[in-house]
Amino acid sequence: MTASGPIKVAAHERQDLRVAIRRIVVVGAALALAVATVTVTTAATRQPAQPELTVAGLAQEPCQPQRALPVPARLIGQFEPDSSILRVAGGVYAAPGQAVSAEPACIAATERADRNWLDKGLVPGATATQRSMAIRALLDLSLAVRPDGAVQAGWLSGSMYEYAWPRDSSWVAVALTDTGHPAMAYRILEFLQRVQGRNGIWAARYAPDGSGPVRDGRPAELDADGWVPWAVWSWAVTQPLTPASQSRRELTLLWPMVVRAADADVRSLTGDGLPGPAMDYWEDSVQVTLGTAAPLLVGLRAAADLATDVGGAAAGSDGRRWAAAAARLARAIAATFGQTGYQRTPSAGSGADAAVTFLGPPFAVPGAAVLRAARSAQRVLTVPNGGLRPGTSWPGTPDVAWTPETAFFALFDASTGQHGQAADLLAWLAAHRTKLGSLPEQVNSAGQAASVAPLAWTDAVTLLALLAQSGHLPTIPVPSPGQ
Repeated sequence: MTASGPIKVAAHERQDLRVAIRRIVVVGAALALAVATVTVTTAATRQPAQPELTVAGLAQEPCQPQRALPVPARLIGQFEPDSSILRVAGGVYAAPGQAVSAEPACIAATERADRNWLDKGLVPGATATQRSMAIRALLDLSLAVRPDGAVQAGWLSGSMYEYAWPRDSSWVAVALTDTGHPAMAYRILEFLQRVQGRNGIWAARYAPDGSGPVRDGRPAELDADGWVPWAVWSWAVTQPLTPASQSRRELTLLWPMVVRAADADVRSLTGDGLPGPAMDYWEDSVQVTLGTAAPLLVGLRAAADLATDVGGAAAGSDGRRWAAAAARLARAIAATFGQTGYQRTPSAGSGADAAVTFLGPPFAVPGAAVLRAARSAQRVLTVPNGGLRPGTSWPGTPDVAWTPETAFFALFDASTGQHGQAADLLAWLAAHRTKLGSLPEQVNSAGQAASVAPLAWTDAVTLLALLAQSGHLPTIPVPSPGQ
C-alpha cells in the first residue's frame, strides 16, 4: 500500500466534513435570524408598562377633623358639595374599606367647616369647571397639610408618597397664601424651619410627624433652598408688615431660616457662577441642572428683597450680598444654559426641561430668549395624550404625561399673557382628573388618570395657574447688587 491512497481518502473525508459544517452553519444562522426577528418584533410590539390609578382622592373622616382617608381607585362614591365628606353605598366613607352611618351632627359640622374655610379665601377660576377643580384642589390641600405643618405629598400606604418634600411644601405654602389661607401657609413654613439642617440645607424628604429626614441614601435636594425663601417672600408680601404687627413678628421668627437658606445658596456657587451638581426634582445629581440653578436664583432674589422688609444693618448687609450672588448666578445661567436654549444642562443636546418655566413669572420677568425656549420646550415635551412630560431625556414611561409639569407651563403661559394656551392646559388638567375630581400625578397613554391622586404639588401649581389667569400673582423683583 502506497502512502498516497490513505492520504487521498482523508482529504475527501475532510471535504465532506467542511460541506456538512457549512450546511449546519447556514441552517443555524437562519434559525438565529428567525429567533432574532421574532425577538425584535416582540420587543417592538410589546407595549411599555403603563401606570394605573391606585388612589383616586382624599376623604375626611367626619368625626375626626384632619383625619384624611385615601380613597381606593375602584371605590364608587361622591363628595358632598364643597366638602371632603364622601358618600358611598352604605353611608359615609369613614375608614379604609368601610362605610358607616356616622352621626349626622359630625357630618354636618365637617361640611360646614369645609365651606367656611373655602369662604374665607379665594376660589380661583373663570368657569364652573375651573372653579370645581380649584375647590377640590383646595380641599385636598387642606387635608394634605398635617396638624404639625408637614405637607404630605401623596397618599398610598407604605409608599414613597407619604412624606413631606420641602420643594412640594413650599409650593403648597405659596398656593395657600395666594388663595387667602396665610395661617395654614405659615404653619407649613414653621415645619420647614424646624426640620432645616444646621447648614441651611434640607434633606430630600421628611417624615410627616416631624421625627426627621428619611434615611434612604438620597442626598439633599438643593433646590429647596430656593423654593423656601420664595415661599416666605410670597407669604410676607400679602401681610401688613407694620412695625408692631403680628405678621412682622412672625416674619422675624422665620428670618433665621431664610438667612441659613440664602447663605447655603451662596456657598453652593462654584467658580463659574453656577451651583455644583445637586439633586433636583428629577432626583438626578450627575451635573448641574436648570432644575437646581433656576430655583436658587429665585431664592437669592426673594431673600434679598425680604431683607429690606426685615430692616437693620445685618439684614441690609446680607441683602446686598445675596443680591450680588443673584446677579452673578443670573449672568452664569444666561452665559451657559442660555447658549444652548435653556436645556436641562449647559451641555448642548441635553434636551428640553420643564424647569425652563422657573425662569419666568412669578419668579422673574422673562426675556425674549427664555420665552422662545419655553415655547419650544412646550412643543417638544407634549405627549400624544395632550399633557407634558418632565423633559426630553426623562427616563420614565414614554407617552405618560406628568401633571406638575403640565401645570408649570399653564402657570408660565398665564403669567406671560398667553391666556389661550394656559386655558387649554387647564382644560386638559380638568378633563383628566379622577372620578372624584382630584388631580392625579400622571396620565397614562390611554388618557387615564394614573398613579396617585391627589398630588399636593399639582394641586398647588394648578391653583397658582388659575390665579395667574386673573393676574393675581406677585413677581419677585430683581434686586440691585448695591441696594
